[in-house]
Amino acid sequence: MSGIKLSIIGAGSAIFSLRLVGDLCKTKGLSGSSVSLMDVDEKRLNSVHHLAKRYADLVGTNLRFEKTTDMKRSIEDADFVINTALIGGHGQLDASRKAGEMHGYARGIDSQEFNMVSDYYTLSNYNQLKHFLEIAHSMEEICPNARLLQAANPVFEGTTLISRYSDLKVIGFCHGHYGVETVAKSLGLDIKKVNWQVAGFNHNIWLTHFLYKDKDAYPLLDQWIEEEARKWKPKDPFDDQMSPAAIDMYKFYGRMPIGDSVRNGSWKYHYHLEAKKKWYGEPWGGADSDLGWAWYQNSLKASTDKSFKLDADKSINLLQEFPPEVMSGEQHIQFIDALINGNQERFVLNIPNKGPIIPGIPEDVVVEVPVIVDQKGIHPEEINPPLPKRIMDMYLTPRRLRMEWALEAFVSGDKRILQEILIRDPRTKSFEQAEAVIEEILALPFNKEMKKHYMSFPRKQKRP
Repeated sequence: MSGIKLSIIGAGSAIFSLRLVGDLCKTKGLSGSSVSLMDVDEKRLNSVHHLAKRYADLVGTNLRFEKTTDMKRSIEDADFVINTALIGGHGQLDASRKAGEMHGYARGIDSQEFNMVSDYYTLSNYNQLKHFLEIAHSMEEICPNARLLQAANPVFEGTTLISRYSDLKVIGFCHGHYGVETVAKSLGLDIKKVNWQVAGFNHNIWLTHFLYKDKDAYPLLDQWIEEEARKWKPKDPFDDQMSPAAIDMYKFYGRMPIGDSVRNGSWKYHYHLEAKKKWYGEPWGGADSDLGWAWYQNSLKASTDKSFKLDADKSINLLQEFPPEVMSGEQHIQFIDALINGNQERFVLNIPNKGPIIPGIPEDVVVEVPVIVDQKGIHPEEINPPLPKRIMDMYLTPRRLRMEWALEAFVSGDKRILQEILIRDPRTKSFEQAEAVIEEILALPFNKEMKKHYMSFPRKQKRP
């Protein structure tokens, strides 16, 4: 057994933090560990701290907990740091979106082709990217041997940025690959008998390898499309893995998009609400419509209210809410266990494309691929068969370029890059429109540092 110190940055996201704590309680090999819960919202932090201690006591786990609003204090002597923080919360994202919509950019300027997820902000989210680097540079000073587990969005831009401008071992986490299980269930397959691989970027992964009982399972998907697809209806806005959009992308690209890749298609699926409803189903038109996002925000509020209720009402049975015999499905704690205790396991992680793992993509770009993890480290699988040329050329390359443009704008402070990105957006009708929306976003009260950053160009560039 090996106790470790785990720091959770942004621990006020109560349900997510409690899933991690629950998984840690269920992992015997990490008994004796300490958990530092860090958040700037003291009310949420206190609630999570109380709930975590209560849960650990209920299951009889030997864990120690501390709480702090000081990030640097939290990471002292840490072995692992999980960053789940969203600077300014969804309130700042909503304000940036509304500023974009005032100037004709439905869903905001960050909703870009191949990057349509409504809280995956890459252009206006200067504060978030800056925070990522602040954590990384603080870790280099305080706990340089610790691993940074990046859970906060944007994972693709964030992990690539950190890996380029720090010496930290950073790994990005997401659970989009569980879409494979949805595909298998829809086809009536036993997931234990499915042999699969996914590959691509975060929120841009594709089912490259798909066998059932050692036979190609894609013909089974074709049969489902022929016989069952017309009957499909979404259970909620996020239920899109077998949607018309997913099937249309499969027919064009030759492989099934998995997880949030389905949301991140071309403008074809996102021109307006009626188009969204056609491709993602009635009544919401997917998660990334005004209707779908309102549903999500209400769910998010209910989740926050639930966490406070769990803390306030001691009669609520936490063991029913977080069953001690069931892991949450999040990969973070099992990843730590595999590294520390050698419990070899397969994960889908975001790591630099060293090798390269996916030929045709630069090695300093982070890719999302299956890996085997043990005490010796992270071992990427060979991607076989490789990603089709059409996916590489027409989907992943445009998405990678948008990542590079966003990071170049952030790093250089050259506002003209943001303007140039928007000029290439079909919603832009004039250069003046692109100029005006950027000025609107820079004028938001929480973007004072962002405005200073972009207003001081040209200057001698100082890389992060």
